[in-house]
Amino acid sequence: MYNKVILVGNLTRDVELRYLPSGTAVGKVGIATNRKFKSATGEQKDETMFIDLTFFGRTAEIANQYLRRGSKVLVEGRLILEQWVAQDGTKRSKHSVTVESMQMLDSRADANSQYSNSGYNAAPAQEPMGQNNYNNPYEQNSYQQTPQQPTSPSATPKAPSEPNIPEIDIDEDEIPF
Repeated sequence: MYNKVILVGNLTRDVELRYLPSGTAVGKVGIATNRKFKSATGEQKDETMFIDLTFFGRTAEIANQYLRRGSKVLVEGRLILEQWVAQDGTKRSKHSVTVESMQMLDSRADANSQYSNSGYNAAPAQEPMGQNNYNNPYEQNSYQQTPQQPTSPSATPKAPSEPNIPEIDIDEDEIPF
């Protein structure tokens, strides 16, 4: 079976970042997507969907550091069904997307400006060669959630008494916008 979701939209709130006891970062946020279409009567309609996203690991930390409410983002992930029992004893469930990779679509100016024209119908920003080239798999500026293994046997693990919280060390040259 194949389970893949690709969404482009704006975040509905700031990323809520937490850490699991294992030290893994978990980020939760919502995204709003919309589509415009003509109904059978010819009337112009607008449909908006709100979807919950869950980020893990380094992707969660990067999302928390650089994304804010209103940020435009492209995410790829898988659809999951979350189930729980509410306080009143009723069974509850919802669908959400576990993000496997993301691409930030705002430019720095857009990210700093709350009232920018960054909707779906806005003219695309002119980017230098090599940036935001989404169709070229060799030049993709995305953040994949692949586990990083030490490449040499001399890599020393952290002492057991220290919490396993990864550091964020990003230069401005590594930011894709």
